[in-house]
Amino acid sequence: MAKVLVTGANGFVGGHLAAELVSRGHRVAALVRRTSDVSALDGLAVELRSGDVCDPASLRAAMAGIELVFHVAGLTKARVPEDFVRVNRDGARNVARAAVEAGVRRLVHVSSIAAAGPSDANRPRTEAEPASPVSLYGLSKRAGEQEVEAVAAALDVVIVRPPIVYGPRDLDVLEVVRAAARGLVVQLGRAPKPYSVIHVRDLARGLILAAERGSPVGDGPPGQGIYFLTDGRRHTWAELGHAAARAVGRRARVIVLPLEVGWLAGVLSEWLGRLRNRAPILNRDKIREARQAGWWFSTERARAEIGYEPTMTLDAGMADAVAWARAAGKL
Repeated sequence: MAKVLVTGANGFVGGHLAAELVSRGHRVAALVRRTSDVSALDGLAVELRSGDVCDPASLRAAMAGIELVFHVAGLTKARVPEDFVRVNRDGARNVARAAVEAGVRRLVHVSSIAAAGPSDANRPRTEAEPASPVSLYGLSKRAGEQEVEAVAAALDVVIVRPPIVYGPRDLDVLEVVRAAARGLVVQLGRAPKPYSVIHVRDLARGLILAAERGSPVGDGPPGQGIYFLTDGRRHTWAELGHAAARAVGRRARVIVLPLEVGWLAGVLSEWLGRLRNRAPILNRDKIREARQAGWWFSTERARAEIGYEPTMTLDAGMADAVAWARAAGKL
């Protein structure tokens, strides 16, 4: 079995990925900062290696003896736009270069659908379409992809673009669950739009398949080495909210928040975030994404090339997330 390094292993996705790797017998090293909360790794047979994706020297030391790297660490929210660039672009560059110097065999870079850009309302986006990010977050994630693509001649690079990820230990979709528990589903914009989602355990399994079977990025057909992983279905935001309501045993009604009101709420949330020195969940960047026609993505390439098949339906996944939230005292 391979010696694997997971950046961001103490986070939501990284923790589930580390657990899946350990269950398959891999020797896992977790890159964590000295100040990180590592409770997500409690009970797992992982080696903690101190480092930071923004510190190249620490990465070079952490990659000693590593064959495979999963670069999961990144920012989904930021206090200032420069933080996105520092972590999502420059951090990816640091990880990629350190992997080359250490003689790593393969790098799986966990990006985002935001790097690809939105879909059409009536057709899922494919990996072959040129990237067209619309948000600051998406631009930073696409820049990170370009940094790892730049080392593709020196090691195998595979890029995975997840959509909305939910499940145990997630704190973002948890807000949808909490609203549903109050009988509310808040939809930004009047028109229903298609969204892709994935349960975190399906994502962890898909990332390992990408490592084992994925084609590396290179000079092949458009989008070679890039994979969308979703639950394979088309959802609306109202459907997500209603699934959360069913999981908590409630009925919920949809409240439509006009985008203009959402924009003002985003401005206010950013202002409060600066006062509290916290990255807000709602901001103008999120509203830019909400204005688009859809965020719906095809899994045909992942099914054909790496054998990916989602296992978790939305209702089952939401029930799993709610069970964790209740057990953890979050709901």
